[in-house]
Amino acid sequence: MNAPFLILETGQPVASMRRHRGFPHWIRVAAGLQADEAVVVNVEAGESLPSREGFAGTIVTGSGAMVTDRHEWSERSAQWLRDAAHEGMPLFGICYGHQLIAHALGGEVDYHPAGREMGTVQLELHPQAENDPLFSGLPAQFPAQATHLQSVLRAPEGATVLAKSVHDACHAFRWGDRAWGVQFHPEFSATHMRGYVRAREEALAREGRCHRQLARSVSATPHARLVLRRFVRHARGLPR
Repeated sequence: MNAPFLILETGQPVASMRRHRGFPHWIRVAAGLQADEAVVVNVEAGESLPSREGFAGTIVTGSGAMVTDRHEWSERSAQWLRDAAHEGMPLFGICYGHQLIAHALGGEVDYHPAGREMGTVQLELHPQAENDPLFSGLPAQFPAQATHLQSVLRAPEGATVLAKSVHDACHAFRWGDRAWGVQFHPEFSATHMRGYVRAREEALAREGRCHRQLARSVSATPHARLVLRRFVRHARGLPR
């Protein structure tokens, strides 16, 4: 029997999308994991972080929270992730999770000076991504779903930045050989992304953007999803 993956739940989807269940379900389905291959711990709700023993790796979800708010549950999770990274546990952070891992390892997270990035965005891989277990062989540019106000403004010392967008210089990084963060949402389908755009209609209007036009530009992002699936396969193959 395969060792399960731990999913740290750091937040809930926007209210209008909760009929599709929560981030851990979206991630598990996108990653190709069966129900018994994932253990969910809702750290935002105050659930205790488990021992790291017996897990193939840890995936950290997105959240509506902000890393810079330094919530108790968030800082407690950051300490756990810092220790896990140094012990060699495979880690994969998504959006808030990406930022939280970066913060845990000494990087800088804050509001992006250019504001919100939202919709299907084009990622550009750096040359060093060609040697990365999750990104090697992918097109030099491919679309991904994104929705965030904060970003990793400075990657942790020693990290390798793997991808960028026009908006965000650090859309993906690897620290060591077992910890990754991705600002984009590999678990989002086009339906999820359009739902988020609709939910942010008023905020987008205040920013001078049309949510209908943005929703029309949303497309499928199969290469982004492949990154998550590769993490699962890669983590399963690592010695523990």
